[in-house]
Amino acid sequence: MMIALKAATPQLPRTTAVADHVVAVDETDSTNALAVQMIGDGSLTLPDHQDGELAVAVVAADRQTAGRGRNGHKWVSQPGRCSTMSYAVRIPRAIATDESVNGWLQMIAGLVTLDALNGMIEEYGAAPNQPDCSLELKWPNDVFCHGLKLGGLLSELVIPPSSGTGTDADADDDVVIVFGVGLNLALGACRLPTPQSTSLQLHVSGLPSFGEMRDAVAERQVEGFRERLVKFIADSKGQAESLREEVKAVCWARGRQVEAHFTDGTTLTGEAIGLNEDASLILRTQDGTDHTVRTADVGVL
Repeated sequence: MMIALKAATPQLPRTTAVADHVVAVDETDSTNALAVQMIGDGSLTLPDHQDGELAVAVVAADRQTAGRGRNGHKWVSQPGRCSTMSYAVRIPRAIATDESVNGWLQMIAGLVTLDALNGMIEEYGAAPNQPDCSLELKWPNDVFCHGLKLGGLLSELVIPPSSGTGTDADADDDVVIVFGVGLNLALGACRLPTPQSTSLQLHVSGLPSFGEMRDAVAERQVEGFRERLVKFIADSKGQAESLREEVKAVCWARGRQVEAHFTDGTTLTGEAIGLNEDASLILRTQDGTDHTVRTADVGVL
């Protein structure tokens, strides 16, 4: 018999030390929805983006009652076992709306998450149970381990409230991106929500307590978003090529036969053969035709 765990407010001392603003609650419908609401009503504010600097706010909950994935899919999480966090950053509108580069924002979130998980594992001296137990990204929004879903990411663009002056061009030129990150860190096999999901503790031995893991990963995510996005804002075109090489090295889909489910209800099956300069995926169908699949058009892969 499984015992239902009671949600408790996340304790995040390490994350609080590095983030510009942390909101932690025991329960909410969705950390992304809460972040968007607080940005909209002005209770969560971020300073304007400045060259070389980037503010990062964190919204965390121990339980989500209506967690969301891409294209309306439900994200199931359990208190005390799954990390549910949203990271809000303020970036130039020109980059967030530029279709030639904005697909890399989702890829950056994935790389930041892998870096944070791997960094936490190394810090605590934990070790994979199997030599080939590496973390990968399933384009465009999942963290995979051994072909199973360990986590998911959801990015949303938010227009912050006007500064009220009506003439502050810098404020008007910034938007907020909210990156939602859900991770199964300490779920036992019997608690996994689907046969296609997994949990970090099932693949890595010597991990610390769930609370320590959650805080250590979130701390690294704050620092990772700040570092990577500052570089991306300064030179988005130049960063795109290096990001492309990074993502190719950890892309689970590359070289596999996959099925893309588009937001309009259609599907496309083919081999994922690579990434384009704008972070879109190239699928080659059986007739040898290459198709471009963009992050904005696909619900799941």
